[in-house]
Amino acid sequence: MTENLTPAAEPAANAENRLQELIDAGVPEHLRPWLRQMGVGALVVKMGIKFIEMSAERIVATMPVLGNTQVAGILHGGAHVVLAETLGSFAASIHAGANRHAVGIEVGATHHRSVASGLVTGTATALQLGRTLAVHEVVMTDEEGRRLSTARITNLIRDNA
Repeated sequence: MTENLTPAAEPAANAENRLQELIDAGVPEHLRPWLRQMGVGALVVKMGIKFIEMSAERIVATMPVLGNTQVAGILHGGAHVVLAETLGSFAASIHAGANRHAVGIEVGATHHRSVASGLVTGTATALQLGRTLAVHEVVMTDEEGRRLSTARITNLIRDNA
């Protein structure tokens, strides 16, 4: 069962390490100054999530199945939700802009089929980008483009304290 274990990722300790974390995760250069104080987060690193496209309206990332499976050897349902929440939250945060932040208040997922290997691609598409709420639909697909799951995440947008 050791194939299901992913080594723990150390949080980026300083700005230079966080910059490398952002580069490794595929964060576009124009978003790196905004994320340099926080990085992408230890769970994103641990799950192996790599960003391909990032905007408030659409965000795309991949995640390996290997290391994110449940005991039956298929991608864990919680891994689907982690990918969905990550994409929806990053997109909502981009929409929130400077001096504001997004907080997830609801996420739900329906699993359509399983996958046991390869890369999963998550695509978050904005359904509503308002002043106080952002809602995204997130579709996870396998390498053949087959839909694995569909999730919806709602984020509350708040002013920074």
